[in-house]
Formats: sequence, structure tokens, C-alpha cells
Amino acid sequence: MLALTLTEAYQFTHQEGKVKLRLKIVRTFQECGSLRETARRLSISRNTVRKWVRRFLAEGEAGLVDRSRRPHHSPRRTPPELEEKVLALHQEKGWGRRRIAHALGLPEGTVRHILRRHLGEERRKRKKRKTFYPAHWAWEEEEPFRLAQVDTKDILDKSTLGTKLWDHLRKHGLPRYQWTFLEGRTRFRFLAYSHNLSVVNGLCFVALVMSWLRAWGIEVEVDWQEDWGPEFGGENPEHLEKLDAKYYRPFGARLRRAPKGRKGYQGRVERSHRTDDEEFFLPCLGMMKTVEGFLRGAQRWQYHYNVERPHFGTGMNGKSPLAKLRELGWDLPDEFACFPVVLLDEVAVIWASKGGHHVLAHYMRPR
Repeated sequence: MLALTLTEAYQFTHQEGKVKLRLKIVRTFQECGSLRETARRLSISRNTVRKWVRRFLAEGEAGLVDRSRRPHHSPRRTPPELEEKVLALHQEKGWGRRRIAHALGLPEGTVRHILRRHLGEERRKRKKRKTFYPAHWAWEEEEPFRLAQVDTKDILDKSTLGTKLWDHLRKHGLPRYQWTFLEGRTRFRFLAYSHNLSVVNGLCFVALVMSWLRAWGIEVEVDWQEDWGPEFGGENPEHLEKLDAKYYRPFGARLRRAPKGRKGYQGRVERSHRTDDEEFFLPCLGMMKTVEGFLRGAQRWQYHYNVERPHFGTGMNGKSPLAKLRELGWDLPDEFACFPVVLLDEVAVIWASKGGHHVLAHYMRPR
């Protein structure tokens, strides 16, 4: 007789088919009359063979059924009347375990075990969350500004900056975070900075960028493809839909999410952050000692990246983002690359408290 197959071994550890497989152990033992030989043939232990043979001899096939492992005596178990109160609060008022625990003075874990023990499969199940897709690959979009890869960068990275620049940024109170809007077709970028990551800063960045695009006559609908960071609204699909309807759609934009674990969807903006480190932060950060000086340097860097710097990614052929835009038929002047690089913490507070758009007028007026 052969050893248990993989399928049989799987069934052996699950309820369905257990009795049948245990009966196979007994029949093999009856055939050869040896615990050792039965164990060898089925590739199991002698203790397992002994256990099921004994139960079969004592009780027949009924002895091959799983027995309850519940202890005969549980001195620390919650009294039945208290369990009834837990169930009543859960079923009648819909309270969760934390609120029930607080009301009855019980540990949360105790309430959780009571609910699991009594409700089993009838417990309320979490609704399956909707995904916030579809996401897009940059190469799928031919028309500029249909897709933007948007991300934040934590500048305060000691492994990248080194100890000296890391200390310099902290000592002088320079912005820690960079907000990047990268147009997927041409790699054209708009930047902003902040001391903190917040949803308000993120929504202000949306308003700034979209107002700038509309001021220059760009009317296409823009997909803002972002990661799952809390500064972009977090992971709750209902919350994301509300943000999309209230803050993105009025500008002719749509909030999109790149799939988790699929970094390729955000590959171009992620690669641009490496360029920031190599060509801006590492050589220039040490010369900046004020926030104003930092923002002026970032303004020049943004212009250089968009107008002067050659790019050699797919389809760029050494052209700058602005040159690529013009090649695709978008006749925009150099001034389009002068998007105002601001400190979002300051602008966002005024924008949020006063309703927004008139506050942006000063920044968004094309020079």
C-alpha cells in the first residue's frame, strides 16, 4: 500500500474526509498487523497509527470522528449572565467590542472571544472595499496632460543626503517634503514643498496645479495618479470618492490610485526623485540657509528640469519636457515652466479657511 497522496494529506488536516482517511489507517493496520509497518507505508508516525487503531477498537467508526477539545472545567470563564449582557448590547444596539467592553468593564479581548464563540459565522462581516482603479501606464497615453504621476518625497533621508546635509536641513528648518506633479507623456513637472504631510496641503497642490493649467488654456481632463499615502486621502474608497467629487472634478481632474505593490505605474515620478537628489539636493542644499532661499533654488531647478535639461527616457531622445511638448503640437512659451514653487503649509491654511480660489489668483496669473 502506498503512502498518503498530497490530496489525502490535505484532507487529513481538514474536517471533510477525515474519517475516511483514518479508516484507511485502520485497514492498513489490520492488513499488516504492525504499527511500524503501517506507519512506514503511510509515511505517518506510529503514535498516530496507535491512536486511531485504539479508538476504532473501542468505539468503531464513531471513534474516528474529531472529539471536542473543550476543557471539562473552566474556572476563569465569564459568567453566563455577563455573556448574555454582551450579546444583548451587540445584537440590540449594534455596539462593537470596544464600546461593550467600556460599558461593562470587561477587557476587549474577552468581549471579542464571547462574540466569536456565540455568533460564529453569523458575525457581521466587513464589506469588501471597492478599488479605486483603473490606473494607467504612462505609455498608454499619447496626449499630454491626460495622465499625471503625483507623489511626495521625504527629503530628510540620511542615507541619501549624508549626515552633514541631513543636519543642515534640520538646523535651518528647511522644508522636509517635496510634492511632485509629473506629466506622464513628456515628464513635465510642477513642484511644491511643505514641512508637513496633510490632506489640506495635497488638495491645495491640486488647486494650484490645475489653476495653472487652466490659466494657460490647457483644458484636457487630467488623471491624478497617486499612491495610497494619507496625504492623498488614505485608503477608504468612500472618502476618496468624496474628495474626487468635491476637489478634483470641479477642476476637470480625476483622482486615481496606482495599484499597491506595482511601482511601475509611478516609475517616472519615482525616477525623477532620484534626479532631484543627484542634481539638486546633494550639490545645492548646503548653500540654502532660509526657506525663502530654498524656494528660490527650487524654482530655478524646476525651470532647468523642464526647459533646459535633456531627458533620455523612452521617447524623449534628449529633448527637454518643454521641447517634447512643442514637438507634440503644444505651442507653450518658456514662462509656462515658471509654475510658482510655494510652501504649501502657508498657502493651504489661507486657501482652506477662505474658500480657496481667490487666494490662488496671485500665484496663478501668467506672467
